[in-house]
Amino acid sequence: MEALLKQIEEIGIIPVVKIDRAEDAVSLAKALCEGGLPCAEVTFRTAAAPDAIRAMVKAYPEMLVGAGTVLSAEQADAAMDAGARFLVSPGLNPDVVRHCIDRGYPMVPGVATPSEVEQAIALGLDVVKFFPSETAGGLAMIKAMSAPYTRIRFMPTGGINASNLTSYLDNPKIIACGGSWMVNADLIKSGDFDAIRSLTQQAVEQMLGFSFAHIGINQADKSACQNSSDNITGLFGFAQRETSASIFAGEHLEIMKNMGPGTNGHIGIKTNYLFRAVAYLKRRGVQFKMESAKYDDNGRIKFIYLAEEIGGFAVHLVQK
Repeated sequence: MEALLKQIEEIGIIPVVKIDRAEDAVSLAKALCEGGLPCAEVTFRTAAAPDAIRAMVKAYPEMLVGAGTVLSAEQADAAMDAGARFLVSPGLNPDVVRHCIDRGYPMVPGVATPSEVEQAIALGLDVVKFFPSETAGGLAMIKAMSAPYTRIRFMPTGGINASNLTSYLDNPKIIACGGSWMVNADLIKSGDFDAIRSLTQQAVEQMLGFSFAHIGINQADKSACQNSSDNITGLFGFAQRETSASIFAGEHLEIMKNMGPGTNGHIGIKTNYLFRAVAYLKRRGVQFKMESAKYDDNGRIKFIYLAEEIGGFAVHLVQK
């Protein structure tokens, strides 16, 4: 269960899918994977759900496919038999949760009140769905419930979209957000999987929030560094800021006092969630210099270099 939850947290966004025709499942899975979200919660609100899950898992075995709106033990069994990796329910039915626990099914039941959180704790759960999130009090309610129930973490769903996504994910008590804005049922029915791919990519870009931090230019020694910095700042009026290894000319140009990483220098890229960015880029085949990684006091990665240079520049990612 821990490995599964870690994978869900790294992905960050769980597309919540209502699919009416199982024959659309593979095209939908392809669009989600190509858009950067190799995950789906296929809701049991239609008869096509088991066959859709089965088709997705067969075509994309690396994809994390779960079942949502699981309301009974029979649905839970059907979903797991179809190949679901996890189960989600809108509420907390103790009998269904016990059935899943007894059979080793990864289950994330829904809660909306402190009493339901206490039921989840009594059942031995560490992660719950918060649903319907925005209607039930949203982020403020999650923060309030996190105070007394420090062990519980949340996967909110309901009313989450591109505009409020990062405000939720910024909270460390939230492992991921469920959402359907990139997998609108009408787009699936009309077969517009290009639009789904585009919306999925936009959602990932919104979540990760990549932006330039700075560009570092290598110089032979401290004298050359100072000379280059003086020329740049003298011409354009940028402020100088000196560190032990470099001089910044303005906020975004770092002139190194020696030959630092990279043939010509380095490029720094900021991201909202570095651990998610690393997982996302690894899925795209990017390799990292793990020995360059730095971590914060909570053990979360805050800095790392890519293994390969781009245009003669080393590239590192840094947590915003």
